[in-house]
Amino acid sequence: MKAVLYETFKELPKLVTVEDPTPDPDGVVIKVEATGLCRSDWHGWMGHDSDIVLPHVPGHEFAGVIVALGKNVRNWTVGDRVTVPFISGCGACSECHAGHQQVCHNQQQPGFTHWGSFAEYVGVRQADLNLVALPQEMDFATAASLGCRFATSFRAVVDQAQTRAGQWVAVHGCGGVGLSAVMIAQAVGANVIAIDIDDEKLNLAQELGAVATINGARVADVPEAVIDLSRGGAHVSLDALGHPVTCFNSIQNLRPRGKHVQVGLMLAEHSTPSVPMAKVIAKELEILGSHGMQAHRYDAMLDMIASGKLDPRRLVGREISLDAAPSALVKMDQFQSIGATVITTF
Repeated sequence: MKAVLYETFKELPKLVTVEDPTPDPDGVVIKVEATGLCRSDWHGWMGHDSDIVLPHVPGHEFAGVIVALGKNVRNWTVGDRVTVPFISGCGACSECHAGHQQVCHNQQQPGFTHWGSFAEYVGVRQADLNLVALPQEMDFATAASLGCRFATSFRAVVDQAQTRAGQWVAVHGCGGVGLSAVMIAQAVGANVIAIDIDDEKLNLAQELGAVATINGARVADVPEAVIDLSRGGAHVSLDALGHPVTCFNSIQNLRPRGKHVQVGLMLAEHSTPSVPMAKVIAKELEILGSHGMQAHRYDAMLDMIASGKLDPRRLVGREISLDAAPSALVKMDQFQSIGATVITTF
């Protein structure tokens, strides 16, 4: 099969031909019909993820069709249209037994712990636990965007923050994760304030339902601006970028007993950000993480998509070919296009 592979961190990946994967006894092989480029893939290529063993094929948010089954797979058949959360649970640890596969003790992550979806085919383990059936009417490019940024945002807004109608929600960073959070928060009835330094992204955030926007490059004090707009501070605030500044601002702009949700990854030199802990204590703030979403929770998200309350297709940006992926991957820290970049031609 064709695949994008790198043998050394920080060096340009190459399009190569490698052996097709074979399914584990409990797994499947999926023909990749679409796979998104995510900032997490860039972090992996930079060497920020200790799980990666070289040489490596990246890619972790994808959708496609099952082409091969392991002998123990019971719930799926060849030809099924599926996607996969970017974290695959083992099914045996205490967290999996409690339904929390997103924090599985022995988790597998395509594109990190093993070869991923920047390829014609990808293997997925523990298929009966981790696969998600796709509606027939959903195109693969949209489905590929669900597995990481959209599902992670859904869990952050709905499950972790338990956002309610009428609350004020601040979203710091309007990339794929942030715009997903804007759409989801407004769908549950929240008043969303979107923060970014790119007017084009802020304009899209407004189109997706944000009631106000803040350009952080033109505002002297972002937290104060959020507090003014929300008349006392956000009930829920998300750092959707993963940067010490956006993390600090997200906590600082909360009202008493507000919730900060860290969605953007904070790795390498950003792994130990400054936190206004005095305010956390005095205002009884909550600091939460959000790390993907379990396969069994996808139904709630898919139902909102089917009803028209959510339209993730609006967040799909450029569609590119597999041979364009190496260049697009290494440039992710320099420029991120509006919406998700998705590989759809192999």
